Amino acid sequence: MNKIFEIPMYPYERHADQDAAAPARHKVIVVGAGPIGLGAAIDLAQQGVEVVVLDDNDKVSFGSRAICFAKRPLEILDRLGCGQPMVDKGVVWNTGKVFFDDRQVYEFNLLPEEGHQRPAFINLQQYYFEEYLVNRVRELQAEGAPIEIRGRNKVSAVGTHDTHVTLEVDTPDGSYNVEADWVIACDGAGSPTRSMLGLDFVGRVFEDNFLIADVVMEADFPTERWFWFDPPFNKGQSALLHKQPDGVWRIDLQLGWDIDKELEKRPENVIPRLKAMLGDDVQYELERVSIYTFQCRRMEQFRHGRVLFAGDAAHQVSPFGARGANSGLQDTDNLCWKLKLVMDGTAPDSLLDSYDYERIHGADENILNSSRSTDFITPKSEMSRLLRDAVLDLSEHYEFARPLVNSGRLSVPCTYDGSPLNSADALDGPDRTRPGSPCPDVPLGDEFLLPKLGGRFTLLTIDAEAPDVIEESGITVERLALSVKDDKTLALKDRYLGKCPSGVYLIRPDQHVAARRPVFDDHHFRAAIRRATGQE
Repeated sequence: MNKIFEIPMYPYERHADQDAAAPARHKVIVVGAGPIGLGAAIDLAQQGVEVVVLDDNDKVSFGSRAICFAKRPLEILDRLGCGQPMVDKGVVWNTGKVFFDDRQVYEFNLLPEEGHQRPAFINLQQYYFEEYLVNRVRELQAEGAPIEIRGRNKVSAVGTHDTHVTLEVDTPDGSYNVEADWVIACDGAGSPTRSMLGLDFVGRVFEDNFLIADVVMEADFPTERWFWFDPPFNKGQSALLHKQPDGVWRIDLQLGWDIDKELEKRPENVIPRLKAMLGDDVQYELERVSIYTFQCRRMEQFRHGRVLFAGDAAHQVSPFGARGANSGLQDTDNLCWKLKLVMDGTAPDSLLDSYDYERIHGADENILNSSRSTDFITPKSEMSRLLRDAVLDLSEHYEFARPLVNSGRLSVPCTYDGSPLNSADALDGPDRTRPGSPCPDVPLGDEFLLPKLGGRFTLLTIDAEAPDVIEESGITVERLALSVKDDKTLALKDRYLGKCPSGVYLIRPDQHVAARRPVFDDHHFRAAIRRATGQE
């Protein structure tokens, strides 16, 4: 039986654009049908924006690749209409364990507090992730949404202009030309779009390599993230184990820098390493093997006129910490509502510059944490190794040392401190919900807060009066009225009010806080709406 990644999901079909006398013009063209490109296309289509996805492949990705999807991206996927099937299929986990040599030094819980709809993480093979996104595209198409995917349509040339972008596209039937008002490049770390435009991609390459193996086996390991420093089966190096659906396990083994990658990928060299880790009695089948060299790089700017870069095309980090696909989905979550406002003429073109500011801030945060993780995992001097090993020894017995252990600081959403879209904080409330921060979830009886925020501007009032609807500068803001009287868990009070008796929040379509005050003030909130949409 063919596996999912062997079956064309969006096979090539000749399109009328290929026979047009003049290049057809589209509103938005997304380059790349990976997780980020499909996420962007779905987001735009749900807002009624006509979007075409071009990809040189016609199948989902081979191998598990990105497997760890964090709480915030899952919340974004809920808004895109495909979060639940992913959680249903995925392996849910909140707990991790750290080992040093042959002993466990400590364990951790990434979501110790109650009252969240989504878990800290799920593990899900990228091919399933992409399948559910493609299924969502098909659902939208059935509903009449303006979205299409063109497989085996390879972008071979890009030209930028003041009013549009031109693309040359290669297909099995030859080349054709097409135009777009806007292009979103989501074509991966090796981004051909970036190369064709001659744009920078600068950063750091770490002198280390990791063997990444997807192994099909029956094993009784728990549903946890296990990380080893200097294990007996990979002395002087590190290892990582993750459970995935369908009996697939992800194993990462550090190999060092000076290696022959092709030689190391051969089964006769991989199998002894796996036997040393798993034992001779464990039966398994290799699904995929690759060698990964850590790199932390980003573009100087993510916006280049009418071409916008997202995901690995814009920034690349090492895989420890699950920051790649997770940060990419936050890119498009940040971008698409802004692009819609600009396309509608509701917001100025300069609003898109805030995408640059906010997501470069996010990329830099990810690169910093990823670099620190990699430096800790792969010390390059004897002194660094001695320091790391001392920290690991202390962490077994002393809690103060555990935050110093860095086996991959796991992905958390970015707070856009200093964003030009933020209004000054006027509420002496919890730091976690200050302007720029993503909204934490809260249980509301049998429901949760985040689904009620949707993908629009919302005025969240907690024991405060305000109009049900505000119309300001082309933006409609609807009120969501809540009270701590109905808050049996006290999560709403703890996360949004603290010691304050009331609060009013202006929340953006991407569920980040734009402004907050103790009570509603018409003048200040209208100004906050204009500021959050780049109009002042």
